[in-house]
Amino acid sequence: MITRRQFSLLSAGAAAASLAAGPSAQAAPRRRSAVRHVTLVHGAYADGSSWSKVVPLLQAAGLEVVAVQNPLTSLQDDVAATNRALARQDGRTVLVAHSYGGTVISQVGLAPNVAGLVYVAARAPEAGEDFTALAARFPTPPVTHGIIRSGGFQWLNRQAFLHDFANGVPEPEALGLYAVQGALSTAPPTTSVAAWQHKPSWYAVSKKDRTIDPGLERFMAGRMHAHTTEVDAGHLSLVSHPADIARLILGAARSC
Repeated sequence: MITRRQFSLLSAGAAAASLAAGPSAQAAPRRRSAVRHVTLVHGAYADGSSWSKVVPLLQAAGLEVVAVQNPLTSLQDDVAATNRALARQDGRTVLVAHSYGGTVISQVGLAPNVAGLVYVAARAPEAGEDFTALAARFPTPPVTHGIIRSGGFQWLNRQAFLHDFANGVPEPEALGLYAVQGALSTAPPTTSVAAWQHKPSWYAVSKKDRTIDPGLERFMAGRMHAHTTEVDAGHLSLVSHPADIARLILGAARSC
């Protein structure tokens, strides 16, 4: 029978032998699986088709892509739609948002299969932050003058959509986007968490943005300590500069 002292000596000897043999004799650290999924979240005054030029670029790189169709009826409804999309992924995903969609991914981005967050000219609120009050510290964007509110929802008139929201997009294409614009609930979309404080984040600033002030975008990106790029585009950089946005997303997927 092995005594307690003999067992201790044998265990200590085995541990010493394992250490002396080097890392190959020890259990290899568990490697993270590669990111193979991307979930895209659209913003206000839009729908999932706003990602139509980015999607094929990501798919050509071998990624599985899902574009969420947010109802825009409340932050809670949009969070639920995004969570349903995330639940369809069978691996780690990069969660990407444009514009108001940044509020949504800031709320849901703590989901365990989210590896990183990408914000494209997007809101990135602190938990409980009043985004309207934050935006008031920066110049008022021109699109504000074209907002129509009725029945608890808001949308853009034709002039504001074409020249402020979709500036830099050819007019025939912008008119198609105008026809499918989604009306956003006027209820304040206040988050209870800020996922970017816990997950690696990337940000694409639109230098010619007339919907969210570029200075505000730079402020949010800096506050997040995000990997930041600047695109010579208006608010719809995902439409006018899809290669730049796809490149940022692919870089995030490789880095997570």
